[in-house]
Amino acid sequence: MAVMLRSLLTFTLFALLFSCIQVSATMLTLYNKCAHPVWPGILPNAGQPLLARGGFKLPPNKTYTLRLPRLWSGRFWGRHGCSFDATGRGHCATGDCGGSLFCNGIGGTPPATLAEITLGKDQDFYDVSLVDGYNLAISITPSRRGSGKCSYAGCVNDLNLKCPVGLQVRSKDNRRVVACKSACSAFNSPRYCCTGNFGNPQSCKPTAYSRIFKAACPKAYSYAFDDPTSIATCSGGNYLVTFCPHHR
Repeated sequence: MAVMLRSLLTFTLFALLFSCIQVSATMLTLYNKCAHPVWPGILPNAGQPLLARGGFKLPPNKTYTLRLPRLWSGRFWGRHGCSFDATGRGHCATGDCGGSLFCNGIGGTPPATLAEITLGKDQDFYDVSLVDGYNLAISITPSRRGSGKCSYAGCVNDLNLKCPVGLQVRSKDNRRVVACKSACSAFNSPRYCCTGNFGNPQSCKPTAYSRIFKAACPKAYSYAFDDPTSIATCSGGNYLVTFCPHHR
């Protein structure tokens, strides 16, 4: 009888512990508010596990929820204009990751708007970045209120409508702008890329191009050292990444 009671107590404690772990897990939901399908891409940082094979199709007005491993970090982006065959091979107009439905550790081809997150022991860090250019509007917000500021980060405006001619990526028929390059990828200059002699916050400052991005999307990274107004923090939150958050 005593053995049975000890076993029952052990099982109960294990169940309670597992329940606490489940409750405290960080959930991240991808929500497609665009009028068209989006193929989210997922790239973990070095040493982090791959989630959902790195990519999938998300129809309009649908969501997909991921359980993020403890201390996970990585990036999400939206691919659009995609077509894949039965084997998962194909191509996307923007954000393509090696011509595969499942990115499997391959990043998106710039330009692509990025949602980035790093889970910490005591505090999470997250942002939306235009450093690799822009293709879709994205926002990231806490969906379960944690402690701390837990503020919004994102780029709601359609930068494709305001993209300077030298940065434009146009559709095959040349009728519209489908993405907007960063000045770094367009001109490959240390000044725009914050490399070489410009590889520090003191020498790499906003440019005419990054100011266009910042004016349109004040809560997103417009260049590499745009930290003060771009990075958000939260503790104990769940997160919602929305594609085309401005769409009604």
